[in-house]
Amino acid sequence: MTSKRFKGVAANIDKNLSFTVEQGVALVKTNATAKFDETIELHFALGIDPKQGDQQIRATVVLPGGSGKTKRVIAFVDANNEAAAKAAGADLIGTEETIEEIARTGKIDFDVAVAVPAMMPKLAKAAKILGPRGLMPNPKTDTVGPNIAKIIEEQKGGKIAFKNDNTSNVHLIVGKASFDLEKLTANVNAVLEAIKKAKPSSSKGIFIKSATLTSTMGPAVHLNVAGL
Repeated sequence: MTSKRFKGVAANIDKNLSFTVEQGVALVKTNATAKFDETIELHFALGIDPKQGDQQIRATVVLPGGSGKTKRVIAFVDANNEAAAKAAGADLIGTEETIEEIARTGKIDFDVAVAVPAMMPKLAKAAKILGPRGLMPNPKTDTVGPNIAKIIEEQKGGKIAFKNDNTSNVHLIVGKASFDLEKLTANVNAVLEAIKKAKPSSSKGIFIKSATLTSTMGPAVHLNVAGL
């Protein structure tokens, strides 16, 4: 059931109009009137065929203003990289014993998993647990590499991964309602650029069919993405 508060704020937005990024961000911030700090999300409908393997969207983007979410990062590293991982801000160090425990218990107490290449064969034991939850380190999401310090710092600093669902849509968090206009606008623009760069060469016609900005409890605002 739609609340009176939602109906009230929705009345401020013409559903037939689309807005520039800055206008859209301002509207969403104005209408984020819940008693908590609402999350701001950006939703895309894309002109891809998700059944085709060469039209899958999977990439990363660094939000210049951060996501507003604190990530608990585990770093699966060998002894040679443990000190660097800790110095870069890893919350947990994943060892072979950690992998065995995850495989045995299925217990997860982290938001992002990163790894050095040498640990990937060992992580195969926990793939059935990590994979379905989107937590298996993967080069495509910049969560595997030799420079573990850089990977951790980027994850802590606002890097997020995104991919399409089976209905050709992509959903991303772009910040919090408490962020100032400049920070949120920069985040949204960064995501728009990342989506454009992720366009598969085999996707023909209009790629970004629509882009919709929302807050957790607020109404949708359509962004003008003509020509993108």
